[in-house]
Amino acid sequence: MAPDDTYTHGHHESVLRSHSMRTVENSAAYLIPRLTTGTTVLDIGCGPGTITAGLAARVAPGRVVGIDREAGPLDAAAAVAKTNGLDNLTFRVGDAYSLDFPDDSFDVVHAHQVLQHLTDPVAALTEMRRVCRPGGIVAARDADYAAMTWHPANPALDRWLDVYHRVARHNHAEPDAGRRLKSWALAAGFAELTCTASAWCFASADERSWWAGTWAQRVTESAMAEQALATGISTPAELADLAAGWRTWAQEPDAWFAVLNAEIVAVTP
Repeated sequence: MAPDDTYTHGHHESVLRSHSMRTVENSAAYLIPRLTTGTTVLDIGCGPGTITAGLAARVAPGRVVGIDREAGPLDAAAAVAKTNGLDNLTFRVGDAYSLDFPDDSFDVVHAHQVLQHLTDPVAALTEMRRVCRPGGIVAARDADYAAMTWHPANPALDRWLDVYHRVARHNHAEPDAGRRLKSWALAAGFAELTCTASAWCFASADERSWWAGTWAQRVTESAMAEQALATGISTPAELADLAAGWRTWAQEPDAWFAVLNAEIVAVTP
């Protein structure tokens, strides 16, 4: 993200707690067949680095670099690398629109849940293509908020989704990015594409409690809440009601929530 792009989620503890559950296995399984020993990888928008660490473990001794626009999450990311003894992994602050690497620097350039937050995802994909060697791959995975679904019906969650869409679009971002990944990749000059989809599912009591707990905090305490209030999209009373709705939903024994994610693997020409 460029400095003038607004990150809808921000870096509140509840956001980082949510992002830290992500691994290669549950968030980049589509990429695993491409991760061979010695592969060099750039992970854009790495956040707390849990996916990045998994990438590094799979390609060691191949070099892996994780970048994020903000320095804050990189402290946790560096700790993950140290704990796992990943000497092939480094982290740095970086800009998705202007990557500080020469042309053809990496075999794989990866971005997870990043393009949905950018004002110009095609420009970012074009820059990702620049630093990827010919015949290498650019890989991206993004959720599609409009395709999220849950049971039982809950009016507060319907309102949450509407508030989220309006806040993200006020930031000139695209919350329904998943369905647009193929289109964006074609616009960025890729012709050889593999498109897939997978889902996160939260159904057990522990999963529901964790998922709802992160969102209950995010709608009242994170940057999203601050943006919703500053823009007049929502009010403190409404956000508190949305948080309560999340907690109520999680207590239903038959509750179930699915997050559809689209994925692309684009071969660099």
